[in-house]
Amino acid sequence: MKLRVRLQSLTSRVELLGEDPGLQELRELVKETLLSSQGLSADTQFSFSLNGSELLSDSGQTLSSCGIVSGDLICVVLPESAADGTTSNQQNQQTAAMTSNQSSRPAASVSDPEESGPVLDPEPPSPPRWEPMLCSEAEDGQAPLSLELLHHSAQTSSPTDAIMVAGHLLMLETGFIPQSAGLKASEMPPGWRSPAGVYKLQYTHPLCENSLAMVVSVVMGPVLVINATLKVNESVDAVRKLCLNPSSYVTHEWPGESAAAAFRDLNKLSRIFKDQLAYPLIAAARDAMALPVAFGLAALPPELVLRVVRLLDVRSVVRLSSVCRRFSVSTADSSLWRHLYRRDFSDRDVSRSRDTDWKELYKRFHQIRCERRHVTRHRPLPPFHRNPFAPPAPLHPPVPGIIGGDYDQSPGLFPPLPRLLLPPRPRYDPIGPPPDLERRLPRVRPPGGRAADVRRGFI
Repeated sequence: MKLRVRLQSLTSRVELLGEDPGLQELRELVKETLLSSQGLSADTQFSFSLNGSELLSDSGQTLSSCGIVSGDLICVVLPESAADGTTSNQQNQQTAAMTSNQSSRPAASVSDPEESGPVLDPEPPSPPRWEPMLCSEAEDGQAPLSLELLHHSAQTSSPTDAIMVAGHLLMLETGFIPQSAGLKASEMPPGWRSPAGVYKLQYTHPLCENSLAMVVSVVMGPVLVINATLKVNESVDAVRKLCLNPSSYVTHEWPGESAAAAFRDLNKLSRIFKDQLAYPLIAAARDAMALPVAFGLAALPPELVLRVVRLLDVRSVVRLSSVCRRFSVSTADSSLWRHLYRRDFSDRDVSRSRDTDWKELYKRFHQIRCERRHVTRHRPLPPFHRNPFAPPAPLHPPVPGIIGGDYDQSPGLFPPLPRLLLPPRPRYDPIGPPPDLERRLPRVRPPGGRAADVRRGFI
């Protein structure tokens, strides 16, 4: 069994013989080979751990019983005293080595600096370790090694140059191949930048034979307009357009030597560029050549498509059914509509047969729900729920206002009543009829040849 053992900051590879070795054999191997390299004695006590915090109990069990397989990383956990002793031993060894070097020199070399020769500079720091990374995985202050190499080789002189360098790398990440032969991965294609400010890149893709993708970019003010054209069998099949603002993705430190300091929101740039340019070009090329789709939701098997569609709402399912014939067949599945029906409606009838048309059943219950909502929404309110501040409806024919009382005899002594309590019309003289009624009604003379005195009723 081959394992990796980490002691302090040093990781070593060890190999244990036998079909099923145990922790005791691994302990003996570490004592013999690794402790001495760190300046520790063979009697130093230590423990093993898989995650650096939880210790493995050594009770004679095998490595496989602890869940350890070939290739795992085993951490050696030392006590604090041993760890401090290791650091002090290393410092003492370095000090002793420097002292022995100085003592071995002649006295003149110590007293006379001119004869001592040049002083050696300390060792340069180790180069940074680069982990495999895509542009979509980069955070602020990070950049893939491939982008660093392209950024240096292209000698970018403007933010638009930096955007096109990143766009070229994103096309390579999607699987496109530059048309230039013998081009290294860390070099931009020849002629990709013209003095007039026009950028031109050409690619092919192994999934789309006999097709040519051309990316042409032009600077228009603060915006970089990127046009991607797809040619299939010498005919233009699709044209995609993307407008980007370089200042949104390139910092003010773009002339610097580090791509990590020049770019920001690199993961957002990757998502927008691939979703709006790279992937649609591949899909259009395969569609033009009558090839099946190679990625996306349509590339999944039917059972996975159903599991994804079950998470959508009904409106999205109906819209998805009109995209293509394959989605129309997938969204018409009876098990899908049975799940949607039981999810959206509280129907307790469990005695439905297997031949139930769940889609029609869902449609019927959905119509009933919409009708109930419509009736509830347009139902008139009862009279006591009407707005009390709305003016009352006019009465026909209009009647006089308040008749008699102290208010009519001395109207100046009483404050006016609110207009909400009185009808919105002028008050009339109670002695005679309203003017409009007097014009419409005929005059009737009372019998006896004498007009009746109507004032007597009010005296």
